Amino acid sequence: MLLRLAYLGVTNAFALLRLLPMSDRDKDVEILALRHQLTVLERQLGNTRPRFSRGDRAFLVALLHRLPVDALRRLRLLVRPETVLRWHRDLLAHRHAARSRSKRPGRPRTIRSIRLLVLRLARENPTWGYRRIHGELLVLGITVAASTVWQILKDAGIDPAPERTTTTWAAFLRSQADAVPADNSIHAG
Repeated sequence: MLLRLAYLGVTNAFALLRLLPMSDRDKDVEILALRHQLTVLERQLGNTRPRFSRGDRAFLVALLHRLPVDALRRLRLLVRPETVLRWHRDLLAHRHAARSRSKRPGRPRTIRSIRLLVLRLARENPTWGYRRIHGELLVLGITVAASTVWQILKDAGIDPAPERTTTTWAAFLRSQADAVPADNSIHAG
């Protein structure tokens, strides 16, 4: 599209240079001939509307957008003046959207201190799941999504809370064995 727009600009610049040595009478004759050709084309098109490429639209907008609507209405155009003005608004909106688009697509990274805090809470409280950690962060005034907490734990390789806190049979039996003699000493006395 940019190449086509440049081409249109160059060809019309040459057309403008061709007009410079012409007299006003010759220019008026050419304008009348062009208007007559437009009338013939409109008659042949009937109800079908002409299709303009993006480059054609941009070039027409560049030529016409500064003219007031009254002056645009007096011109013999294939489109309504409102259409030219809408094309101008669309072109500006597209340009603004392109400039304001983020250079790095996607979600911004979570702040490092928040990631470290989530990992510390998970390590120090193995029974807490990501929802509990999320709730504690909210209490502290730190607003992050629960899914962000889950993603931080997943990226760090920390298993969900039920898998972190499950005790093995060996650990369970060892804790029970330690508790049995202490229980007997209570009843013996």
